[in-house]
Amino acid sequence: MPQTPKQTTQWPRIAVFGAGAVGCYFGARLAEAGAPVTLIGRPAHVQAIRANGLLFESGGAQRAIAVAADTDPAAVADAQIVLLCVKTLDTEAAARELAPRLAPAATLVSLQNGVDNVERVRAAAGIDALAAVVYVGASMPAPGHLRHAGRGELVLGEYPIGDAAPAAAPAASTRAERLAQVFSRAAISCTVSADIRVPLWTKLVMNCAFNAASALTRAQYGRLVDDAAIRALMRDVIDECIAVAAADGVALDGADALHADALALGRAMASATSSTSQDIERGRATEIDSLNGYVARRGRARDVRTPVNSALHALVRLRERSGAAIS
Repeated sequence: MPQTPKQTTQWPRIAVFGAGAVGCYFGARLAEAGAPVTLIGRPAHVQAIRANGLLFESGGAQRAIAVAADTDPAAVADAQIVLLCVKTLDTEAAARELAPRLAPAATLVSLQNGVDNVERVRAAAGIDALAAVVYVGASMPAPGHLRHAGRGELVLGEYPIGDAAPAAAPAASTRAERLAQVFSRAAISCTVSADIRVPLWTKLVMNCAFNAASALTRAQYGRLVDDAAIRALMRDVIDECIAVAAADGVALDGADALHADALALGRAMASATSSTSQDIERGRATEIDSLNGYVARRGRARDVRTPVNSALHALVRLRERSGAAIS
């Protein structure tokens, strides 16, 4: 039987819009802690979760978690916190769908890959969302079945408007701190950054280093970092990302430190494959345009050369268009 969380009145109501692997992981952790959570996702997942709970697999063990699930976007209407977990290519459409349904005081949080989702949400629907950097290895091998491969941390922050100082408004930083307390109460590691652009770009560097290589080789992270040629490729990707970020006014750690972080990540999540690889294997559109493709576009805009990121972007796009069975 699914484990039914003990809810209390102190928890805010939470909706997860886009209940894929990331949304289900954080939604499940919050629900287990007692928060009233509704997962909003595809019909197959919703039907499975309603029938049997969310099957949560981690560390070789499985448990079923009782959590509300719905296919109707209107289910966000009474939520005080809405976690936006759709693919980056669906960001604008999701923002426009949510805008007339959000409660006036609701906080929308972007738990998505890429750097510019909050800007795109503002432009599409006028919603002032919080940005979150997500570190979790998870996949959905079957409807209603979440497989957790490792980690599960968040970094929150206010994304600056234009050239505004990141922490200019005290109320905005208070909003992030209060939300961090909600996640921390569910034993989810969550910190707040004064300049969220730095952790967003740092996560982008990791995604650019791993996602395309994993998708093109069908290799798990451990195999990637064990290969000397792939490690050298990752270093080139990282060098380009640092140069583009600097041109955009974001100072990242040095290449040596980020390369070491990438190798450590690969070893810590040795059995993981990238979300880009998973999307291609399932015949779905990838987020590569918001990863290596974003670096290539920003590089062109800033007159910074990005030959390796550009090549990886083009190759993944070709495989995506050709389907998973490309030879």
